[in-house]
Amino acid sequence: MENGLNRENGEIEIDLGELFLALVGKLPLMAAAGLFVALAVFLAAKFGMTPSYQSTTRIYVLAKQDNTMVTYNDLQTGTQLTKDYAELICSRFVLEEVIEQLGLDLSYEQLKANVSVSSPSDTRIIAIAVTDSDPVRAMETANAVREAATVHIQNVMDIEAVNVVETADLPTVKSGPAVGRMTVLGGAFGVFLVAAVVVMTVLFNDRIRTTEDVERYLNLSTLAVIPLNEGERKKKKKARRR
Repeated sequence: MENGLNRENGEIEIDLGELFLALVGKLPLMAAAGLFVALAVFLAAKFGMTPSYQSTTRIYVLAKQDNTMVTYNDLQTGTQLTKDYAELICSRFVLEEVIEQLGLDLSYEQLKANVSVSSPSDTRIIAIAVTDSDPVRAMETANAVREAATVHIQNVMDIEAVNVVETADLPTVKSGPAVGRMTVLGGAFGVFLVAAVVVMTVLFNDRIRTTEDVERYLNLSTLAVIPLNEGERKKKKKARRR
């Protein structure tokens, strides 16, 4: 039978009190592990990871209209088409043109991983965000993607106009890495790891150490307790050290 884990009639009974006491006894170790892992993650994120910057530009896509009135169906259709526009913006034709125009040392796949396209619900405004380690390059790339995508969308979708809502500006705040969040998660992971080890140690410890263990796991009454003599105690201490 396991200490802290009692199996009887095929059922598993966990001694929550014993688990709680074991965890409380290891609180200093858990705190130390959490602080150590949090510090390690902080140093790695702060000094070992390259900071990134994100610059965003926004466009408004206007479909051809026979009259000056825009109906609700027109808005619904335009909203559904924003997914098509997003695919065109991240197409190989657009991104390779940007790479050639700016002379970027990136492949199409690498640049695509740095470009994200989103659209607020029920609107035809499309946000094009570019993430880069260089803030100036992020701004220039975002504006270049917008210009190339504007021409491509008009040619492919037969769109009347793609208007610029907002040009990409120079980002001054880092978008990543999230040092604070990573530090907190690292500390929580360190605490959880030590707690998991303590719980597993208690649950799967099958040693009989006290008279209470004998009565609990073997269902036997203890008649007497024979203390160890000094020689046996020393041998036991040496065995534990080994």
